[in-house]
Amino acid sequence: MARRVKAPDSTAPAGPWLPSLDIVIPLFDRFEPLDAIGPYEILAYVPGATVKFVTVEPGLVQDVLGSLLVHVPTRYSDVERCDVLLVPGGGSFQTMVNDPAFLDWVRRIHAGTRFTTSVCTGSLVLGAAGLLNGLTATTHWDASSDLESYGAVYTPERVVRHDRVITSAGVSSGIDMAVRLAALLTDDVTAQAIQLYTEYDPQPPFDTGSAAKAPAEVLERARTLG
Repeated sequence: MARRVKAPDSTAPAGPWLPSLDIVIPLFDRFEPLDAIGPYEILAYVPGATVKFVTVEPGLVQDVLGSLLVHVPTRYSDVERCDVLLVPGGGSFQTMVNDPAFLDWVRRIHAGTRFTTSVCTGSLVLGAAGLLNGLTATTHWDASSDLESYGAVYTPERVVRHDRVITSAGVSSGIDMAVRLAALLTDDVTAQAIQLYTEYDPQPPFDTGSAAKAPAEVLERARTLG
């Protein structure tokens, strides 16, 4: 699955983006849908970008909630390079971190990326690949100790950047990361236009979107959802 968005025509203001950008998102069974689809929606509008989903073997990949099937026609092993690697989380991270061949691929791809990124527990995959050792990074709030077991220093920030490695916190924070990444790949105005077009203007009805703000009862209930 890939989506190509036409680059601006020659009369449009020049920008710093590359003429083409290959963005790769690996999907394994039990992936968290918003981890992948939220950033995909944003990054597919980056001028010149091609977003490609990859997996172990071509076929249907099921999300962690059990109702979404995505047909992925490309093996990750067939991809030799990309400009952006974006690793989503969900239950799929457990498969990824225990797959030596996949971790080797992540390391090889990372060597040539402009940005290597993660959403939610996707950061544990980067950690297992040895890409976060000694770095401050973020992940889902309930996986902070797992992240630190890979040598990273956990912070509850929504998006953390170290040069070309960018991690984002749980689920919805991947959209924040994708907007920031769009700006890094293009310019602020282009990223702002994408944010406006997608009407990304969060106004949640409750102020319990982070573990630091949520009361104990809500934290306890939230832990039963994962």
